[in-house]
Amino acid sequence: MKMDCAELLKTKNGPLAEEDKNLIQKAYDFAKHAHEGQERKSGDPYFVHCFETAKMVARWGLDAHVVSAALLHDTAEDTKHALKKVEEEFGKEIASLVDGVTKLGHFKYREEERRWRKDGDHVADNFRKLIFALSEDIRVIFIKFADRLHNMKTLDALPQEKRNRVALETYEIYAPLAYRLGMTFAAGELEDLSLPYLFPKEYKWLIENVPQKFEEGEAYLQVVKKILEGDLKKNGVAPKEINFRTKRLSSIYKKLKKYDMDLDQIYDLVAMRIIVESVEDCYKTMGIIHGIWKPLPGRIKDYVALPKPNGYQSIHTTVFCVNQKITEFQIRTEQMNEEAQYGIAAHWAYTEAKEKKPYEKRRVVFADKKEAAWIKHLNTWQESRDPDKKGFIESLKNDFLQDRIFVVSPKGDVFDLPHGATPVDFAYHIHSEVGNECSGAKVNGRLIPLDHELRSGDVVEILRQKNKKPSDSWLRFVKTNAAKEHIKEVLRKKENLMSRLWNIRKK
Repeated sequence: MKMDCAELLKTKNGPLAEEDKNLIQKAYDFAKHAHEGQERKSGDPYFVHCFETAKMVARWGLDAHVVSAALLHDTAEDTKHALKKVEEEFGKEIASLVDGVTKLGHFKYREEERRWRKDGDHVADNFRKLIFALSEDIRVIFIKFADRLHNMKTLDALPQEKRNRVALETYEIYAPLAYRLGMTFAAGELEDLSLPYLFPKEYKWLIENVPQKFEEGEAYLQVVKKILEGDLKKNGVAPKEINFRTKRLSSIYKKLKKYDMDLDQIYDLVAMRIIVESVEDCYKTMGIIHGIWKPLPGRIKDYVALPKPNGYQSIHTTVFCVNQKITEFQIRTEQMNEEAQYGIAAHWAYTEAKEKKPYEKRRVVFADKKEAAWIKHLNTWQESRDPDKKGFIESLKNDFLQDRIFVVSPKGDVFDLPHGATPVDFAYHIHSEVGNECSGAKVNGRLIPLDHELRSGDVVEILRQKNKKPSDSWLRFVKTNAAKEHIKEVLRKKENLMSRLWNIRKK
């Protein structure tokens, strides 16, 4: 395989400074020499993995320090060079990134969270390290995603048991985490690469049945595209690009499970994506589409005015299109498209501190702070949990990493919750007292039962009654582990109080 450092110097953010080029070249030479003679299980030279990891990070538009750390990410653990040598050659900032990725490498996830690793560490303790790495320096997880993506592409070389463990860890931990950080491209690819190992029969069925549907869909959208281009031009909208988005196999599989594997029930196998100049053009384009074809009631999703919690922005509309075929359109600007694919990495930046040790003072700055707030919330959450308590990982998967919906408070604040969440889950998400005193709820202005399943975009208002306490019946329908724990805690206190009163009466 041909590898050229020049591939790592290409950037979508403009030409690199000379010192940045020199830094990447130095890291390239150092890592190549350090891994000389080493081979991976696949038989490839080990340095191929370092190079591919760095190439992915560079493609995401990250800076020279991150690209260099990606090249060096296995140096401290898998070569004779200690972390101290990396620090001497490249400075404390890059050494810190390499150390962070090395520590994440110690995390091993298994389906049974109570299984202990050979060194005695509990899997939950290792997950704490992952969360800590996120809150300390988000760049570590960028490198880890790239590292995992390349590892998944060469997974066949590993023994079956390890293949399955790595695939499960990827599917249940890293892919959902990438989604939560808005990195949908990386997340989708990680899920797709996991499918053949976790669901081999289903994957084979998808490979045999879906491609033909993709071809039919794209041929149909070519006809739609010509009609749309004409009407956009008449109305003075010049799109930057019109392309087709084919739904990922992993996303199709998730939907098919709900529809008895009936592909005809999935309308967005192939969607048309329209990239325009401005937000104004987004809405203008939606109006033009609705002028040509009738929209499906309830299928217009405005993620521009109301972005998803992970920062995703786009307008989605589904219409009765040519020949009354139900078709989805996605409309967004170039910047929205970039952030839709690369999420947190797309609008990542640094502030320099005027200290002697700037690497210790730097912090990640995001366009709207939502991701930083989420990471802070996650860190606070894990600090309040006992890692040895049964359910730690299951709770984290349910409350943070599974499929999400977003709901809105009457004041316009957006909250994200797991799919299937109820008003009681929402109440406890706001505050434990709000949950405890929840006496009813309104969704979109209408009174609904407390076990009502919320949907993305719902406006939720919690009705409160002072001194009210939760009912044990709530445990049958709440979705989040956080809500369950709060309810159980109040019920235990109530039971203890009743027991004490009973004992006093007996005396």
